[in-house]
Amino acid sequence: MSSGFGKDLAERYRRDGWWDGKTLIGMFLENSRRNPERTAIVDPPNKADLVKLNPERISYSEAKRKVDSLASYFHDLGISKGDIVIIQLPNIAELLITYLAVWRAGATISPLPVQWRTHELKRVLGVTKSPLYISTEFKGFDHLAMMKSLSKENSSVKNIVSLADVREAMNNHKVWGDLDDRTGELTGDDIAVIQWTSGTEKDPKACPMSHNNWGFLRYFYRPEYKGGILKDGDVVMNPAPLVNMTGIGVGIVPWIMIAGTFVLHQPFDPTIYFRQLIGEKVNFTLAVPAVAVAMLKHPDVDKFNLSATKVFLQGSAPPPPWTFVEFKKRWGIESINVWGQNEGTGLFSTKEIIQDLAERARSFPWPGEGKLTDVPFFKPIETRIVDLNTGKDLSEPGSTGELCYRSPMTVPSYYNQPELTDNAYDDQGFFHTGDLFTIVDSNRIAFFDRAKDIIIRGGFNISSAEIEDIAKRDPRIADAAAVPLPDEKLGERVCLFVVPRNGAVVTLETVKDLMKENDVAIYKWPERVETIDSIPRNPVGKALKAELKNKIR
Repeated sequence: MSSGFGKDLAERYRRDGWWDGKTLIGMFLENSRRNPERTAIVDPPNKADLVKLNPERISYSEAKRKVDSLASYFHDLGISKGDIVIIQLPNIAELLITYLAVWRAGATISPLPVQWRTHELKRVLGVTKSPLYISTEFKGFDHLAMMKSLSKENSSVKNIVSLADVREAMNNHKVWGDLDDRTGELTGDDIAVIQWTSGTEKDPKACPMSHNNWGFLRYFYRPEYKGGILKDGDVVMNPAPLVNMTGIGVGIVPWIMIAGTFVLHQPFDPTIYFRQLIGEKVNFTLAVPAVAVAMLKHPDVDKFNLSATKVFLQGSAPPPPWTFVEFKKRWGIESINVWGQNEGTGLFSTKEIIQDLAERARSFPWPGEGKLTDVPFFKPIETRIVDLNTGKDLSEPGSTGELCYRSPMTVPSYYNQPELTDNAYDDQGFFHTGDLFTIVDSNRIAFFDRAKDIIIRGGFNISSAEIEDIAKRDPRIADAAAVPLPDEKLGERVCLFVVPRNGAVVTLETVKDLMKENDVAIYKWPERVETIDSIPRNPVGKALKAELKNKIR
């Protein structure tokens, strides 16, 4: 049985300098000292539609003042090192300020998608035992009322704080005199963020990313390292929710690493996104491939002035190679193909490793011992491609197997979930990603498919088992299987195959009502339902999802 990776590996990362012990809040405080007048945060222009507040532009000195006041408020609520603060807010300035204030108070933040409801929060509270919850009413749903109801059966939640409370505190609360001492108690080994992911398990998995884990990304972003893609003061915009690896690792972290300006955006709106990209002179951004395609097919594409944009990442689905070629030809933009997971895995196809644009879109660098060592970011990353049946390492071009991964960025275990940890890590501390890659050559691999039973809708992982479990609770449904429905805009949607019991009628509306009754996040709801006489299964009872997928294509 495994318990993730051990102390010897962590000590090696410290000894070799991959973990430098610095904290994200320490970096931010240094940024605010060096660049007090630089713009730190730009609110989304539609903030009033989101939370009925006017958008703001906040300098580093102003942001630091707000962070200190809010951190002092948290201290007065009893929050200190070791506490986990849960937050559900859209991408607005107050969310970023709260991230920083929680760290300033010495604590850990656990951001949740605003779409999550009682079904998901019960599990989160059970794992984290969080004493503080922060949210607001969003799109007609009162998150605060939801938590008040949940807190009656969960004694850990001592304080339920509204967005209005946060704003009052960050603008007016008295700053503690010993705030620096309290922040100074943090080390690089302390958990900065607990982010959540869904895999084959019914329950969300808690991924505890330390300050050291995030700090390793300096080798990818900072200009002083070979391959570093950004420079001091660059403008960053990431339209993904700031709740997981996509939003934090390709948004908050680079913003802090380069003392940049963070342009906030959410929910995704192509018109607003393009306007911000051009008007805010964004240097670095990320989007799903469908957005890149939409940009290039826009009727006014010849009028777009993207001269400020230097780097454009595409992720969550395989990018069309022609988009990489067109971005370079039209605007001189370097495109990067990115694959990663909330457990702290990450592969980036950059020009330093794969010069050919079309090949960069199709494949990834294959890091490992003695390979790709001239680019610092890849040097300590260890990967293996293993045969799913035998567990043996594969090396021949054309072979396909599961990618196993360990690195200074990877979490050592799931938080307070030992059984999930045992299932995900081998006895060498390698995390088994559940994703299948094909070996292209000795230095490159290409994403092939997912071995894990998940559906990725708009960048969010949805556990098929979770949806199936809820469906099977209904007396009208004898059996069920969830599979991905290909979608040009979101990548995938949820299609649910159901076996009705005793001739019952099960429709899409039936299933939607079932999801609503269980208070399941809306993005997880099936968007197509197919009835079937029986779910095809192998001799040991595993659903043959490939057969079901073929029925809907």
